Amino acid sequence: MAKVILKNVKKIYPFVSGENKKKKKKKDDEPQKEKANLQITDKGVVAVQEFNLEIADKEFIVLVGPSGCGKSTTLRMVAGLEEITEGELWIGEKLVNDVAPKDRDIAMVFQNYALYPHMTVYDNMAFSLKLKKTPKDEIDRKVREAAEILDITQYLNRKPKALSGGQRQRVAIGRAIVRDPQVFLMDEPLSNLDAKLRNQMRAEIIKLRQKINTTFIYVTHDQTEAMTLGDRIVIMRDGFIQQIGTPQEVFDHPANLFVAGFIGTPQMNFFDATLEKSGDTYYVNTCGVRIDLPDDKQAALKAGNVQPQPITLGIRPDHIVLCDPAAPHAIDARVDVTELMGSTIHMHVNINGKDAIVILPTIDLANENKNGFNYGDKIDITFGGNVVHLFSKETEKNLI
Repeated sequence: MAKVILKNVKKIYPFVSGENKKKKKKKDDEPQKEKANLQITDKGVVAVQEFNLEIADKEFIVLVGPSGCGKSTTLRMVAGLEEITEGELWIGEKLVNDVAPKDRDIAMVFQNYALYPHMTVYDNMAFSLKLKKTPKDEIDRKVREAAEILDITQYLNRKPKALSGGQRQRVAIGRAIVRDPQVFLMDEPLSNLDAKLRNQMRAEIIKLRQKINTTFIYVTHDQTEAMTLGDRIVIMRDGFIQQIGTPQEVFDHPANLFVAGFIGTPQMNFFDATLEKSGDTYYVNTCGVRIDLPDDKQAALKAGNVQPQPITLGIRPDHIVLCDPAAPHAIDARVDVTELMGSTIHMHVNINGKDAIVILPTIDLANENKNGFNYGDKIDITFGGNVVHLFSKETEKNLI
């Protein structure tokens, strides 16, 4: 087992022959555009920017973000499948920038399983050990132990084509387990599975982690996987780390507007607002109402000497409640679409021309509204200052 440290790691993909000249010529004719929101320099396209992360021994770290954010590139640099342009990568006490993948003592599970179709499950799992000339009895012990952990012992004599997607993924994980690696790398291993199987395999990975107790680095674009699997999650965007923290930390205290919108299903609602101050007391004006802020938010704003300013106010859908039209903080809304989800109703509403989502427990609704509201219905909603998030219009950073 080992800790993993990435210090100022950067990945730049150089231009192919002639591409740089073409881009420079284009720059003379029109403003240079960024490629997939990634920075373009004279050296090439920067896929990962100044990545700094220390992963503790036996920690489960999840890299999460939208497609093209650099998470898989980062994982491949740890694996040795991509060269590191700048920075240092340490596995245990060893600098491994120039160490071949086979000598890094890591194991990787790919998105597409990468099983040998002509080999049985047993032979697929034993293959890497045979290459190392491991004694046959030790190979047999390790393969059967891994198969027992993953509940695939009954499939050891089958070939991959005779297995389901979930079973193949178990074999791919088993092939990695038998190597007893210092670091376990997983690159979107569940993305090819259907929703039900993905949920089952997510639970299997949690149980697996408890059994083999090694360091995990897991890449996904699915925030549900990130929130349920990781001890800490690293949220990335355009090659930059946006926030590192426990799932609860990034959910409760998103560092910026991007994290707030990315973490949470359905995503957080955002409204134009102004942060104002009367004496020593801060409050927010939005949607024509005043939202008073609790003591902890008051203290944080005072500690940061935050000045009154235009802001983006964030509120999660399940923190919005129905209220009486005569309530002092009532906000008018019009229903566009309702989705009955069983125990809750997801309502897409229009507030002052802005779309928003409200989640209501059906148990709290009157009998006539158990199946939702109709298009165009007027409702009144409100929310407390204790559940709002305040983001700077200029920097998009959380002000608290």
